Amino acid sequence: MELLHQIFIGPFIEMAGAPDLLVQVVWEGFVSGILYALIALGFVLIFKASGIFNFAQGIMVVFGALSLVGLHELGVPAWLAVILCIGIMFVLAVTVERVVLRPLVNQPEIILFMATIGLNTFLIGFGETVFGGEPKTMITAELGLPTGVTDVQMLGGMVSFQHIDIAAAVIAALMVATLAIFFNKSKIGRALRAVADDHQAAMSVGITLQQIWVIVWFAAGIVALVTGIMWGARSDVSFALEIVALKALPVLILGGFTSIPGAIIGGLIIGISEKLAEFYWGPMVGGSIESWVPFFVALIFLWFRPQGLFGEKIIERI
Repeated sequence: MELLHQIFIGPFIEMAGAPDLLVQVVWEGFVSGILYALIALGFVLIFKASGIFNFAQGIMVVFGALSLVGLHELGVPAWLAVILCIGIMFVLAVTVERVVLRPLVNQPEIILFMATIGLNTFLIGFGETVFGGEPKTMITAELGLPTGVTDVQMLGGMVSFQHIDIAAAVIAALMVATLAIFFNKSKIGRALRAVADDHQAAMSVGITLQQIWVIVWFAAGIVALVTGIMWGARSDVSFALEIVALKALPVLILGGFTSIPGAIIGGLIIGISEKLAEFYWGPMVGGSIESWVPFFVALIFLWFRPQGLFGEKIIERI
């Protein structure tokens, strides 16, 4: 009985006794959730337009951030390095379409998925060869990103807000809103959805499959670059960020693989739940539960709503 009280009642008593600390934990979870949502957004973009689960999206985040830092280390000004990185993402999109996707048009989805696994492995090896395996420091100040801290008195205590976290939340929100409008209102956005539904039908009405794939992979590359900059500014830039990107999987399970709003809501649920679990329940089991709690939450959702909060329930008739 005492153990059950400690697990189920104790943390909530602690939350009520220190509401300022609760706000701090929720804020940190909110920022992590926004960044998880950005990573998931890259998966959603490609899946919506091609029906492909891009296993390489995580390494694209790392590759974009390392390219930016690497160019600056060579003496390229920060603003020019950002422009060049956007160009690198465009070249990557064109190369993926020409070398990987074009030869596999109308192939089973599992074949395309395996191709992205090969792309992931290639980018890891190529990135380590070019940039090395050592962690690098993001050029936060050179990019004009804020680095200070604001302490706010609230609920009987002090809550700290990192300026880079605020900037990350604002930039992520603007990017998500822009992409949502682009997908739902623009002609290209409707073409992207048509390609995802049926490649042959889309081509029969004049939609160029190759151009659409380049556009969507380029958009996912821009998302990956922004995500890499934000994550790198909060910690550092290394291949360990690829592991962080795996947190997008539970986000996609919660929100649905084709929903931009789902990526946002799912990211916030995962980010806040993992921080709360780590801070209030982690000490009971020796800590380090932050790494697996998101997958446990996703498993619960799979039991009750496998298509996700905003996913479409597909019924196949035999």
